[in-house]
Amino acid sequence: MTQRDELFFISMAARELGMHPQTLRKYERLGLVQPTRTIGSVRVYSRNEIDRLRLIKRLVDDGGINLAGVQRLLDVAEVVRRMRPMMSDATLGRQVGRRRLARELEHLIEVLGL
Repeated sequence: MTQRDELFFISMAARELGMHPQTLRKYERLGLVQPTRTIGSVRVYSRNEIDRLRLIKRLVDDGGINLAGVQRLLDVAEVVRRMRPMMSDATLGRQVGRRRLARELEHLIEVLGL
C-alpha cells in the first residue's frame, strides 16, 4: 500500500490536520470534501482528501478566506485543472479543442460571477 492508498477515519484525519471532527463534518455538509462511506456509513478520507482539507485549512487560517470564498477558489481551481491539457498547440489547432476550451472559459466566468 502506497501513501496515496492510505485511508483515514474521521478521528485520524482530524488528528493529522489538527482540526476537530465536527469541522470535517461541516466541510462535508458544505460540499467542500466528499469522504467515502463504509458499509456502516463511517467516513473514510483518502490521502487526496486530506491534502484538500489541508489546503482548505490553510486558506481559512492563513489566508483569512471564508468558506464561501474557499468554495469559489476550489471551483476555479477545478476549471483551470480541466483547461490545462487543452492548452497544447495540437488541441488548440482542432475545432473541437477550441470549443471545449471556450466552454471551460465560459464556466470559469460563471464561477467567478463575471
